[in-house]
Formats: sequence, structure tokens, C-alpha cells
Amino acid sequence: MKQPITGFHKDEEGDWVAELECGHNQHVRHDPPWQLRPWVTTKKRRESRIGHQLDCKKCDRGEPKDNMV
Repeated sequence: MKQPITGFHKDEEGDWVAELECGHNQHVRHDPPWQLRPWVTTKKRRESRIGHQLDCKKCDRGEPKDNMV
């Protein structure tokens, strides 16, 4: 299920996590060559993705909301 990004935070290991409108969190790592997301590397680029929709597998599985930071 597609859900819009509402914000970002870093996890305990320093990786970026997207906060979704549904209450779930999703890692958005830039880890070439496996994951190409150069937009997570700067604040301006991350902010440009607010409202962009990501496929939320947790919604698809009916999981409860994540604890927000």
C-alpha cells in the first residue's frame, strides 16, 4: 500500500528512516550498488521527498504502527 512520507529520522546505527503517514517507519538507505537513493544524503533532498509515496509492506501485512522517535 502506498503511503506518503511525513518526515525522517536516523536509527541507532545512523541510517535514515522515513516516517510514513500510516504510522510506520521504513529505512531509506543509500547503499550503492544495492540501493540507490542519493536523495537521502542531504537535508534539502530529503525535504524534497516529503509527500512522496513509498510502498508500505507493513500496511500490506496489517502490522500495528511503529513507535515514533
